[in-house]
Amino acid sequence: MGTLLGFAAVLMWSLLALLTARSGSVPPFLLAALTFAIATLIGIAVFFARGAPWRVFRQPAVVWLVGVAGLFGYHALYFAALRNAPAAQASLIAYLWPLLIVLGSAMLPGERLRWFHALGALLGLAGAGIIVTGGEGLSLSAENGLGYALAGLCALTWSGYSLLSRRFGDVPTDVVTGFCAATALFSLAAHLAFETTVLPATNGEWLAVLLLGLMPVGAAFYVWDYAVKRGDIQVIGAASYAAPLLSTLILVAAGEAAMSLGVVAAAILITGGAGLAALPLFARLARRDA
Repeated sequence: MGTLLGFAAVLMWSLLALLTARSGSVPPFLLAALTFAIATLIGIAVFFARGAPWRVFRQPAVVWLVGVAGLFGYHALYFAALRNAPAAQASLIAYLWPLLIVLGSAMLPGERLRWFHALGALLGLAGAGIIVTGGEGLSLSAENGLGYALAGLCALTWSGYSLLSRRFGDVPTDVVTGFCAATALFSLAAHLAFETTVLPATNGEWLAVLLLGLMPVGAAFYVWDYAVKRGDIQVIGAASYAAPLLSTLILVAAGEAAMSLGVVAAAILITGGAGLAALPLFARLARRDA
């Protein structure tokens, strides 16, 4: 179940590009504040529906530090990277986090990194690179060094958050509600400090913001927390490279992008990489059916 929920998070994140494009000209930190506020409401609703006790929020300071740094830190670093480097290069560097999760999982108790995990993640990275760069390759320049560094920190932040969440496997997913609330507040503060307020202008744009908060910037973080704590983290990490591919296919279906040979090549690489990383999972399923 945990691994399947990891796939569900990836599916929801694949909607991020389209919904963000449909949300109008809302600046990044304000958009984060609005969507994480909605994500907080999701957690509160589930919290009361389950009748969970408030004491679940009484966690060690390190749990709160990891959670808030993971959610707010990742988004703040990503926004900063995009402002200091070309989007394609910064996005691809930031998207090293699935590879870092697969490689870093070798340091987790009970986990072992095998060649097919690493090769699967590298194939996924190659496929993601084709999607992000449009198959035109990367050209890194020294003048954008700050942006590249910020994108690298972005990748380290999300992979570190995911791996450390595995370490805190006994911490209930309900606590993610608090992480989302803190991220919304920090994002609002950053917006007031650095941005000019531009709200959604139409009902369609408000709907896009709502859907962002319900799925890719909402429920996805809750199911991701459960997935990295209970699922096969190496398979989930490698499969995460499907997000940019699925995002591109959704943009094609919505008329926002065109199909190309690059998309097909990326699909083959990412699918093959995920299949390689999931070899042990397939083997377990085969033994179960035998």
